[in-house]
Order: sequence, then structure tokens, then C-alpha cells
Amino acid sequence: MEIPLRISASVDSSQFLKSEIKRNTAADKPADKPFTLLYPESASLSLGNSIPMAPASRKLPEEGTGSKRGPRSLLSLCIGCLGSHLEDIIDEMNVIALYLPADVKLKILAVARRRRVLQSKLLLALADGSWELLDVSGSEVTDDGMVEVAKLCPLLKVVDISHCSLLTSQSIQALIENCSSLQTLRCGFQCRGNSVSDAAARAALPYILPSLNREEAAESWEDLETKQVGKGAQVLRWLVWPSIDKKSRELLEVEGPRIVVNPKRSQYSYFQQSIPMEALPAVIVDEQIVKDIDPQSWAVISPIQSPIAPKHIHSGLSIAERFKLAFMQRDERLAPKRAKNFRQNQRRAEKVWLSSDTDAKALLWAGMIRKSMKKLDL
Repeated sequence: MEIPLRISASVDSSQFLKSEIKRNTAADKPADKPFTLLYPESASLSLGNSIPMAPASRKLPEEGTGSKRGPRSLLSLCIGCLGSHLEDIIDEMNVIALYLPADVKLKILAVARRRRVLQSKLLLALADGSWELLDVSGSEVTDDGMVEVAKLCPLLKVVDISHCSLLTSQSIQALIENCSSLQTLRCGFQCRGNSVSDAAARAALPYILPSLNREEAAESWEDLETKQVGKGAQVLRWLVWPSIDKKSRELLEVEGPRIVVNPKRSQYSYFQQSIPMEALPAVIVDEQIVKDIDPQSWAVISPIQSPIAPKHIHSGLSIAERFKLAFMQRDERLAPKRAKNFRQNQRRAEKVWLSSDTDAKALLWAGMIRKSMKKLDL
């Protein structure tokens, strides 16, 4: 409890303090609660070291820590609002991204991946040359887009292309050749049964394994210094491939012993303590990027589907009635998407009309002038 007091110079300080402490401790208050005396900074009293004085200032809780976190930053709120309407602005993202910094682009990319709208077009629009981390796992990015991104982002150190069924070994080869600082690569499929991602990872082993470049022989040692002696992933240290087969693992252990496959931390090993968080299979690479963004921004709300009748009821219906029922259910399921496409086409038509028709431009400018004249009361 803080009690502001004004102490005059004529009052004995020691007697005054003893009386005040006695009066406060006699009240019905917890005995272990410290008594704080506040006085102006201009007052000078020689109180000695007998009574410790508590500081008058209170420490504010840090923002975003614990359950009592502060409000989200304005940047996080804007990114969350932008992410919740990401489907409507994908076509204009190549223009919007010109005015966004690199960290904001990476946050939008993480939100797009969670909303399952990440494709090559959006990835190329957001790609930035200063990125050191890229997570496109579970997306619909193709080889053409990944090859271009590897050329645009040569500073990448951590890349996650797992769960991508449209990527082949061509994407991994482009990452190895263009990203010389690549240290962590996550590929393959974390659940056995997806042969596309695992086959791409197996086919990319010749590009991953480091080897000597023996295509051309140097004439002298001076020429050898200016040429690339080695090829393959020279800096790659961590390979996260949970569904790796036995043959591929043995090949990596023999020809690339420096590459650690599916690392795991252990409290009994000092070496395991140096494993980065991005190299652990259970860790999501871009989780820290979106930690301050509201999860509702990437929550995809599925349309309400009408309940499907049981099979024993369908058994009494004719083929035409079954077809009609299935068509109605499909029409209800696709209604929100059709409405969204209609709004997008309508906005595009308005933009084309305003940019091509001179009469439309004249009407637009006339309306703006009329509004400004009304504001000025002319």
C-alpha cells in the first residue's frame, strides 16, 4: 500500500517513521506487505540504513509475454486483416508487394500457406532477396516457381518443401545450385504413402551429396583457385526427411557423413544441443513469424453443408432422384465460391471500364469535384 506523505523539516524523521509504521501495521492488512513511503524528490532526509525503502515506480508487463499479454501491435492487426481477405487480392499482390518490407512479405506468405492459397504466382510476387527462411510446405507451388525463387533468394539458409506433391528434384537442384548458404533442408512427406514427394527427394540425392567437380582439369594451381572445385550441397548440415528409406539413409551416411538426417535433441549429448530449432522434425519453420498474428486470420471457414441422407434412404430412390440430390448438394457447396468469383469479375470489369472509357473518367472526376464543392459549401 502506498501512502503519499509530506514531511516538514521541523519533524524528527526517526520518530515520524516509527509512528507511521506502527499505525499502518495495526490496521487489518497483511503483515508481509511492505510499507512504502513516498516523498518529493526535493526533500532530503537522513534516514540511515535501518528501514529499506521500496521504489515508487512500477514495472509494466512486457508486451506479448505469458497469458496476460498486451494488445497486438498495429502491424500484426493489419497483416491479420490482410490475410483474412487474401483470396481477393492475390491478382494485385505483385503491385502491393512493391511497397512492403521483407519481413511483412514473409508474414503474408506464412498466412497464405496456412490458408492453403499459396501458389507459384503469389510466391513470386512476395519473393525478396533478403530472405533467409522459406516455408512452402503443403502448398501448390510448382517447379517453375521454385526455380525462380531460388534465383531471387540466394541467401536462403532454411527451406521447407515437404508435403509438396507438385515439386520434383528440379526444385531441389535449383536450391542447391543457387543458395550457397543453405544449411537446413526439409523435404519428403511426413506420412508414408506419398510417393511423389519421396521420389523427388530420392532423385535429388546426387545434387545433395557433395562431390568434386572433375569435368574440367585446371592447367595450374592459380587457375584452380578461381574455379569451383566442389559441387553439391557444400554447406548443408541438416536434412529433415522423416519418411526416408533405408537405402537413401545408408547412402547419405557413407557419402555425406557431415549431413545429419532427422536430428533429435538429447539431454545426455553435448553435440545434440547445437541443433537449431528449424532442423527438428516436430517444429514448424515459420511458427515464430506468425506468433503475434491472430490465428483467426488464416482460419478457413468451410461452407455449411446440408446433411447427407443415410444410405438406406438412398436405396429407395431412383437414379434420377439421387442425381438431383447430389447436384443440389454440390450447388450449395460451391455457392460461396461462385459468389466470390462474381464479385472479383465485377470489380475487374469496373476497373477496365474506368481505365478505357473517357466518359466514365469524366463522370468520376465530376463526382469528385461535386463532393469537394459540397465540402467547401460552394
